[in-house]
Amino acid sequence: MTPQVTQGPYWFDPKLLRSDITEGRPGVPARVRMTVLDQAGAPIRGARVEIWHCDASGLYSGYEGQGDDLKTGTKGQTFLRGGQLTDQGGVATFRTIWPGWYEGRTPHIHAKVFLDARTALTCQLFVPDALSEYLYENVPAYKRPRKRDTLNSNDGIALQGGEAMVAAVREGKDAYEIALTVAIDPRADWKDKGFGPDRTGGSAGGPPPGPPPGGMGPPGGPPRANALTGEARLKAIIPGL
Repeated sequence: MTPQVTQGPYWFDPKLLRSDITEGRPGVPARVRMTVLDQAGAPIRGARVEIWHCDASGLYSGYEGQGDDLKTGTKGQTFLRGGQLTDQGGVATFRTIWPGWYEGRTPHIHAKVFLDARTALTCQLFVPDALSEYLYENVPAYKRPRKRDTLNSNDGIALQGGEAMVAAVREGKDAYEIALTVAIDPRADWKDKGFGPDRTGGSAGGPPPGPPPGGMGPPGGPPRANALTGEARLKAIIPGL
């Protein structure tokens, strides 16, 4: 069974059934393929899979007080959000972009699986650090004044999810292909246990109370984490070094 993790503070349901969620947002093209199986390994047809993630500059649609200066707002926007029903093979596919990053979190894509009106699973997809590092350093849409402070190896939610949430990634002809298979018990009824820095006590349709997660709080809050540099960073990003 795929482990559950927090949905984070930036979820809302835009009620958009669509395969292309980019809405013209700049970034490296990617296709996300989610396969949903039951506990016996059989595909689940007709499940609603919803994904959402931040853009190349680390912004989620629909919320205020974001960005490195905590002054950027995207209220009323729905970019990089959407849902699809799984086909007879249990598969839902989305056109999107490679996710960006924000302070306190490694790059990730959120996902929910709904059966009828129930949320059966909430999880996150994680991608290879080395590829993210290359794209962030070389593609203009992702370039930032400073390096990201959190990697897969020191992100609490990534460590909690483990290998079950590490997506398979390959280079396609016109996009990176990001694939994850999840296994759920159709009787499951997910409850947010508030894991990790993305914990939220807010309502599903509105912004979370208090400051954003993971060190993104207002001045006077927790100090920013120092990003690894040099050999230490290489060892953390590239397996086996």
